[in-house]
Amino acid sequence: MEVSGEIPIDFNGAKLYYQVLNFAMIVSSALMIWKGLIVITGSESPIVVVLSGSMEPAFHRGDLLFLTNFQEDPIRAGEIVVFKVEGRDIPIVHRVIKIHEKENGNIKFLTKGDNNEVDDRGLYKEGQNWLEKKDVVGRARG
Repeated sequence: MEVSGEIPIDFNGAKLYYQVLNFAMIVSSALMIWKGLIVITGSESPIVVVLSGSMEPAFHRGDLLFLTNFQEDPIRAGEIVVFKVEGRDIPIVHRVIKIHEKENGNIKFLTKGDNNEVDDRGLYKEGQNWLEKKDVVGRARG
């Protein structure tokens, strides 16, 4: 029996190693892009999916929205915002219909889905009649 100085290579193991490494690179790249978008847009969720028909015909179920949330930009009536309310995990995409500005400069606002009959006060937490800037996840930009 002749012994060679070569070490047998397990090509299946090497192939699996490279597949795992490629998958890890893809996942880490996607995570870096997502974190970069968060920094650039100022929004904790720069891209959201519309889940209901409450904003039809402007947006339909499954539409993707690109959000920004720059704190220095004032919120205006007619603008479409994505907001979270206490006690609900899923953000809501609706249009600002009224602005209530206090003398001290604080702004509160009321929202409504374009396809809904009534405003969103029934969606807010109990006793809440207005949203504030802190409730906004982002503003639809595209």
